[in-house]
Amino acid sequence: MPSVPSTLWRNADFRRLWVGQTTSQLGEHVSLVILPLIAVLTLHVDPGQLGVLRAVGQAPLLLLSLLVGAWVDRWRGRTVMALADLGRALALGGAAAAAAVGGPGLPTLLVVAFAVGTLSVFFDVAYQAFPVRMLRREQLLRANSAIEGSRSAAQFGGPALAGALVSLLSAPIAAASNALLFALSFVSTARIRHREAIPEHVGPPVRMWRQIHEGLRFVVGHTSLRVICLASAAFQFSFAALMTTYLIFLTRELHLSGSAVGVALAATGPGALVGSLLAAHLPRRFGYGPVLVSAAVVGNGSLLFVPALHGPPAATIPLLIGVNFVFGTFGQLVNVTVMAVRQAATPDRMQGRASATITFVGMGLTPLGSLLGGFLAGGLGLRTTILVAGAGMMLSPLLMSMSPLARLGRELPLPEAG
Repeated sequence: MPSVPSTLWRNADFRRLWVGQTTSQLGEHVSLVILPLIAVLTLHVDPGQLGVLRAVGQAPLLLLSLLVGAWVDRWRGRTVMALADLGRALALGGAAAAAAVGGPGLPTLLVVAFAVGTLSVFFDVAYQAFPVRMLRREQLLRANSAIEGSRSAAQFGGPALAGALVSLLSAPIAAASNALLFALSFVSTARIRHREAIPEHVGPPVRMWRQIHEGLRFVVGHTSLRVICLASAAFQFSFAALMTTYLIFLTRELHLSGSAVGVALAATGPGALVGSLLAAHLPRRFGYGPVLVSAAVVGNGSLLFVPALHGPPAATIPLLIGVNFVFGTFGQLVNVTVMAVRQAATPDRMQGRASATITFVGMGLTPLGSLLGGFLAGGLGLRTTILVAGAGMMLSPLLMSMSPLARLGRELPLPEAG
């Protein structure tokens, strides 16, 4: 876990946010791997069925992001995060109970994936908006570096833990262990005492739709945020297609066990920790725009090497760890830098809606990407599908390089009126 400046560490509420967010992200990254792995290793689903499972879990990003953004701007972030954690704990606890009785069928996994995905939208929008309400502007880059570094630690532990749980334990115990992580996060976030200043209060539904429209108009009218949306959409759509194929490729083409898959995927975590540390310094030295474009080229491009892998696990696992480490490092550098630009360019009253709008545009197409990945894998084969999806991910740095975002200097942009 990255170091935190002493001024932030002395803030008890920031510590509670950090601990709760880290535990919650660990639970989220475990669930992102554990549910598909249960489907692949226990239910022996085909690529199309796995695509459906992933799409159902990602559907709330498309269906709910804009509404959640408006709600977060009108509610207290602590309340949203705590309730989202509690709900995910209950959903996975219910899945564990159902699995203990009759085994985890695909319909059960679909319901749990949708519930966890829905509540994850609430938590993720709220935790991205909350630091702006609690910290000073000059603290945001380091705070985001610490928070995203914690998410990176979750990326490191999540896949490895998920692989171990599925391989070594029964499905009910694996799901129950996942639920426990969200319960621990609930305890931490519920203890935050900071009283947020919420500028807008709950009004009639018409008012909410007006707020959603304001958020859309603000992001579309802001050059940098508009490009971030488009680049994110290109990346997330292609990455969803790649990951649907990737999990089956690792188990059936490279013949890796569940725990080996977890170890390979977990390599993104330490890489992302390095990326978080770099993000606290590189943009201020070389400029935000150049760092964004170059990091996206290297990080996304690293996955193009995956289809070339052949041989026994002893040979492929070290290579996969190297690829995932590079992807984690430069992908995280992009994530932290983008978040700093987005937060700095957005007025406080628009933080939730701006975050949700970017999530809606950037992540909303992921269900279709997951379905496409499953469809292409059945027709083109696993290696070709991964190569096509990896090439699609390169559209993201291309879009950024052709925009004013690539020319952002060493200073963050000032907020625009919203």
